[in-house]
Amino acid sequence: MEQIKISNVFIEPINIELDNPFIISAGKKDRIENALITVTLNNGIEGYGEAAPLEPLNGENQATVMATLNSCKVFLIGRNISEYLRISKAIKSIFWAQATARCAIEMALLDAYCKTLNIPLKNLFGGAVGQIETDYTIDMTSAATAKEKSVQLAKSGYRMLKTKVGKNLTEDIDRILAIKDGAPDCSLILDANQGFSPTEAVYFMEELKKNNIRPLLFEQPVLKTDLLGMRYVKDHISVPVAADESVSTCSDAINIVRTACADVINIKIMKSGILEAFDIAIIARSANIKLMIGSMLETKLALGCSVHLASGIGGFDFIDLDPHIDPAREPFSGGPDYNEPVYSVSDLCPGIGIKKR
Repeated sequence: MEQIKISNVFIEPINIELDNPFIISAGKKDRIENALITVTLNNGIEGYGEAAPLEPLNGENQATVMATLNSCKVFLIGRNISEYLRISKAIKSIFWAQATARCAIEMALLDAYCKTLNIPLKNLFGGAVGQIETDYTIDMTSAATAKEKSVQLAKSGYRMLKTKVGKNLTEDIDRILAIKDGAPDCSLILDANQGFSPTEAVYFMEELKKNNIRPLLFEQPVLKTDLLGMRYVKDHISVPVAADESVSTCSDAINIVRTACADVINIKIMKSGILEAFDIAIIARSANIKLMIGSMLETKLALGCSVHLASGIGGFDFIDLDPHIDPAREPFSGGPDYNEPVYSVSDLCPGIGIKKR
């Protein structure tokens, strides 16, 4: 491959008001405050990357991300795009704690590289499948609203629904019962976002059992550093346990394997970066741990990148990549086709397939 180099780098904020607040046990967000990096190659090709920080979970925000991306501009310009692994490793050695910003850089590099090769990003990771099916997350809302939403989602074809828990036991159970009432044939994933102590998590599952509710998956029930506590939960309930916030690096994934504290690992590119997310998937599969892929508050750019990753690797048992933005307000077009609840990835669109509006 000829020497195709990065000739310029552009960085800009992405600000979008949410129709409804995004609420988890760790906090609330009313708007998307992300960042976009565009790398331009000397052959005219552009690659796009998005950083979607969520401060309550990863300690990054729009300001820190923008600062990191701007700090990397001079380093990136003049680099050969085919050396994306070397570039990523060098940036990680300095900005090891800024995973969200590093993810945006890797995304832009991989998008540009695959456009240069004229292949979809999924093919770089193996091109395993052409379609994946996502769940849909019902936020921490009233039981009545949750039931109404679940009815609509079931009619739209969703077979798996997810809701957040961990703030109020009574409200959580009421909302779960309402979802099951509205969509009785849908499977249910519960995500605590570290909201319980180990004993509280077990008690919560016992209360659900009394109400004849058995979720398909219980995600991150306890603090991310409390692997022994997660092992306690796993050993005392019959529902599979997923590690989310507990896994941001390959070392974290290895610790999950060593402690046998989870049945599933939830991979998110904003926690790990794209290249390390791929490595985490390999570790999980080698240890017979099931794979899940999730997202933060992302536009269709970063969501599309995650769709390519999951499609490329294949074998994901749980897909949590539902959009948070009305398509009319998206700053991007193109990317994987989304016909609820299925994403389809075309072999005809190089890179992520996204264009700026």
